[in-house]
Amino acid sequence: MAAGDLPDELAGLLPRIQRLARRRLWSGLSARRLRGAHAELLRLVADGPGIRVSEAAHSLCLAPNSVSTLVNHLVAEGLLRREKDAQDGRAALLYPTVAGIGRLRDWHARREALFREHLAGLDTADRAALTAALPALNRLAASLREGDEIA
Repeated sequence: MAAGDLPDELAGLLPRIQRLARRRLWSGLSARRLRGAHAELLRLVADGPGIRVSEAAHSLCLAPNSVSTLVNHLVAEGLLRREKDAQDGRAALLYPTVAGIGRLRDWHARREALFREHLAGLDTADRAALTAALPALNRLAASLREGDEIA
């Protein structure tokens, strides 16, 4: 691959991997689908109960109104609980429900099993190359985030 092809290849490959993984995760699922953005928000809230919607939006690189929409969906499904902030009545604090933690645990287990299975099908050199690429991908993500202002 020519060096000039890397941006295009990477920009096309990462979303394709995500779409294919989601499609595999959704197949045969009896419960309602936990879409990617919903799972990301639920994971963030489970990792930091009491997070504000604005903090969640910043962390997920999404607009606050988009996160509010995700919150409304997760609250309606009984996976998230929203409470008013005692210090600022305009702000909402987010907490996972027991059902939300269970769905998240199931989602993570299915996703981990999927990637373990497919990574195991690669040869040792490919797995090593992917492992070696992770720090660079994290730096790329950090670079893309710099100066990122979500409205």
